[in-house]
Formats: sequence, structure tokens, C-alpha cells
Amino acid sequence: MLQKLANWNTLRNQMLAGFIAVMIIVLVCAGAITYNSVSTLLGTKAETQMKQIASQANGRLEAIITQIDTLTLQAVNDVYLQQLFLSSVQGKAPNFSERQSLLKIANHIQAYSGVSNVELYTTDFARMFPLDEQKLTDLIEPNWIEQADKEKGRLVWIGNDPKNPDTVLAIRRINLIDRWFSNGGYLMVRINRSYFDFQSKLPDTGQRELMLLADSSARPIVTEGGALADISGLMHTDSQQVTLEQKRYILVKQLSEQTGWTLMILYPVSDVTDGISVLRWAIIVSGAIGLVLFIILSFLLSSMITRPILRLMRAMRNTRQGVLTPNLTQSYTTELNDLNMTYNQMVDNMNRLIKLVYEKEMIQSRTELQALQAQIDPHFLYNTLEALYWSLQEKEEEELADLVVAMSDLFRYVIGNPNKDVWVNLSEELEHIKRYLSIMSVRFGSRLVWEIDSEDMYSHVNIPKLLIQPLVENAILHGLEGKIGVGLITIRVEPSSLEPSSELRITVRDDGPGMNEQTLQAVLESMERGSAPSAKGKGMAISNVQRRLQLYYPSLPDTYRGLTITSSPGQGTSVSFDIPIYAKAFEANFSNEKLEGGTQ
Repeated sequence: MLQKLANWNTLRNQMLAGFIAVMIIVLVCAGAITYNSVSTLLGTKAETQMKQIASQANGRLEAIITQIDTLTLQAVNDVYLQQLFLSSVQGKAPNFSERQSLLKIANHIQAYSGVSNVELYTTDFARMFPLDEQKLTDLIEPNWIEQADKEKGRLVWIGNDPKNPDTVLAIRRINLIDRWFSNGGYLMVRINRSYFDFQSKLPDTGQRELMLLADSSARPIVTEGGALADISGLMHTDSQQVTLEQKRYILVKQLSEQTGWTLMILYPVSDVTDGISVLRWAIIVSGAIGLVLFIILSFLLSSMITRPILRLMRAMRNTRQGVLTPNLTQSYTTELNDLNMTYNQMVDNMNRLIKLVYEKEMIQSRTELQALQAQIDPHFLYNTLEALYWSLQEKEEEELADLVVAMSDLFRYVIGNPNKDVWVNLSEELEHIKRYLSIMSVRFGSRLVWEIDSEDMYSHVNIPKLLIQPLVENAILHGLEGKIGVGLITIRVEPSSLEPSSELRITVRDDGPGMNEQTLQAVLESMERGSAPSAKGKGMAISNVQRRLQLYYPSLPDTYRGLTITSSPGQGTSVSFDIPIYAKAFEANFSNEKLEGGTQ
């Protein structure tokens, strides 16, 4: 018995020694990991703080830029300035008094922003205001003028004035509203560089960070420290840490999309590593104390913790296998009871969330269907069109009055009540297409010819509203505009070749220039991502049609195929999709009708 007891004591001591050795290794590893993690955390915190500062500084910069952009836009749209530059374009040179009156517009810009000087130039680059003979081409490079022409009225930020480093230049083209937004001249503003030095207005972090602002040519607009000369190197580096004057910095960059300028924040690395040595000793001391406490309490806690945890683990294993059942057993310790109660609450919350997510998915599907058809209040539009119609009637402009009526019918169809007009008959959708094509024929004249081929037997098939019109719009603006001569738009409704008894195929085809394989593939990929734009970025895109097909027919995964686009250079483009034929919406009428339109 004594031998057995001695053997048992020896075994227990060996197990305890092995357990303590394992815990020492664990504590050492945990201390090393903690030290490394906290060190990394300090660096991440500093970087996050600098990103916040950079974001605030960039927001301040964007506010300044937006303010100047708004004021200059108001100036170029001023009625007096528009009339004066229109007269200049028409060959009537303004006199001294008329040019001097532009001072009021310039003072308005300077009073509400940091603009120090406002200059106006004609289309031949002669200065109209202030009153001297300075040429625009003598002040800036011609490529900036070309850039302003390309932007067609948007403000172009040049950056530092090459002839006066203390000022920043920006230019925008003056579009003449009464002359089809053609070029009427240029407005250039000068802003003091000090206006962009707004770090004093940002929150004080108590750190020694530096802020730099450089234009697109890597010329400094705002600098600090005086020694940061290699701004070009900072702008083109991808490293998050840089060395300047034998000192390490964390670099955070923000690029302004409006100006092309780069905002840079430099944070000293030394500020991050100051507390590392203190952290090292704190980890060593806490590890030693933890080891002593662990040895003392290990035997006491093992029996109190092991059994309740095993019961909780069994319940968790059942949860992992899909059975969300609570653990009803009680433990000896408050902490484990809290853990068990938290687990039970989590199971209850998960069961409730599963039900809630299911209900929200149902609601979200219905909400998304309505959100895809953007609505506006139509009353003011109808009243305006009605007033325009009667005005044209009084002037005996019958053709324009009929066009206004067609537009009114088109708008009533497009922006009707979404609770009542989500689904329409195929005949109503095709009638809307005819109205749209009639209006477009006013623009294109004899160049636009269309053909709508549909049988009466499909007239009462239900279809989501505005499902075909975006495809017709793309066919006209991408197919017809790129073609010389007469262009044909064909809309055909016919039984699907895959499921002729239960599905219809709707095809919109044009005989325009078409697309090559690379362009077609890019359109298909962007459409699947939901980013394929419609004609010139306006209206509903084909990705909208693709998404609506997915949402309106979710219960037919086997038969749904979405949009099919085929195109080749010189052969035009064809876009088609299949929809199911519902028995209640199908009437057996076998008479055929072929709707044709064009330049009649």
C-alpha cells in the first residue's frame, strides 16, 4: 500500500512538474505574442490616427475646393456675364464700362472664398477683365486650356502658378447657355497658397505629425518642416514608412479626385515605440505572477471547471451540427453560469434572427423591386406640359403640340403610381415604345426607322413595366448615333426557341456599327457586376434590366436565362431575354399584327 501511495505521489509530482513546465512554455509564448501584438497594435493605432487626420484634412480640402467650384460656377452662369461674352463671340467687343461692370462678379467670388484674383478671357485668349492686355497663353501652358475645353465647364485645378509660387491657379471654360453651351471664354482664379494651410484648424493630437500638400506635378502647395524637399519621391513610393533627414516616419496619403492633388501625413515612428520597453517589463512581471497563481489555483479550479465546460461543449457540438438547443445545467461558479446563460441567450437570439432574416428577405425583395423604378412627384411635370401644350395651340404650332402630348403620355407611363403600375400588359409596353420612338424621330428625322413585330395573342401577357424601353434606348443611342445613314431598330416578340410552349423571347436589334469581342465581353462582365451604364450614363442601364429579371422571376431558376447579347463589327447588336407565359395572362388570339414606324 505504501509503495502504491509512493508511486501515486511520484506520478502526481511528475504530472504537476510536467504541467508547470508546459504552462511556463505557454506563458513565455503568450508573453512574446502579446509583446509583438501590442507593438503592432501601437503602430496600427498610430496609422489609424493618421488616416483619420488625413481624412479630416482631405474633407477640409474638399470643402474649400467645393466652395470655390460653386462660386465660380455661379459666376460663369451669371446673366450679365453670359450676355457680355455672347456679344464678344458674335463680334461685338465690349466697351470699357461693360468690362468694368465685371468687377461686381469678381468681388462676389473673392468675398466668400480665399480667391485673391479673378481673371476673364475671351475665346482668343485676350483678357476681358481686369482691364489690361495680358494674354491667357502667357500665363499658363496651352495644355491646361485644352484640358479646360475637354472638361466642358468643369473647374480644372492647375496647381502652383509657375510665375508666382505663392499662388495656386484654377481655370474653367465659360459655356454660353444661349449658344448651345459652346465655348464663350475662360475664367481663371488665383488663390493664395496659405489658404490651403489649414492644419491649425484640425484637431490637436499632441503628436509631431507633418502635413504636405502637392499638386499633380509634385510641386508643393503646403509644406512643413522645411526639409521635405523630395515630395516627388514621397508621392510615388508605395512604402508605408519613409526616412527623411535620418528620421523614420509613417506615411499616409490621400488623393483628391477633384484636383488630382495628394495630401500626405508624416507621423514619427519614435512616437510609436516609446512605450515598448515599459511594455516588456510589464509582460515579464505579469507572466511571473500569473505562473505562481496558476500553480496555487490549478487543483482547486480543475474540478470546478472541467465538468461544466464539458457539458457546455457537448451542447455546443450539437449547435455546430445544426441543433440549436440551450444548455439547462447549472454550474458551481458564477462565471460559468454567466457563460452558460450567455450561450443560452445566443441560441435564443440565433433562433429569433433566423426567423427575422427570413422575414426581412421577403420584405427586402419586394422593396428592392420598387426601388429599382425611381419615382418623382409628377404633378408639376404634368402641369408644365399642359401649359406648354395650350401655349403651342394658341400659336398654331400643331406639330409641336402633338409632340408635347406624346411626351406627356410617355411621362405618365414612366412615372405612374408604383403600387399600381409595376406590372403592365405587353401591348401597353409596346405602345410606350412606339411613343418613345416617335419622340426620338423628331431628333433623328429620316435616319430612324423602326419595326415592331408582335402577335395579338401575346398582348395580354404580363410584363414588368419599362423592361424593354432601356434596351431600345441603348439601341438608338449606341447603334444609330454611330451609323451614317438610315438605321433600323427592330423589336420582335416570338416564342422562345428553348421553351416555345411556356416562354416568350423579346429581342431588340439594331443594324449599327456593333461591337468587337473584347468590347462585348467587357459589357457582359460589367452587366453581371451591376455597373453596366445605359446610353451616355443616363436612364436605366441594361444591368438594371438584368437585375429586375432576376427579382421579378425568382421562382423559375431552371428556365430563367437573363439577357443575351450578340454583336459583331458592322453587323449591329441584338439583345434578347425570355419571360414565362402565365396561363391567366394568355389569350388564344391567332391574328398577327406587324407594327411599323419610321419617318412617315
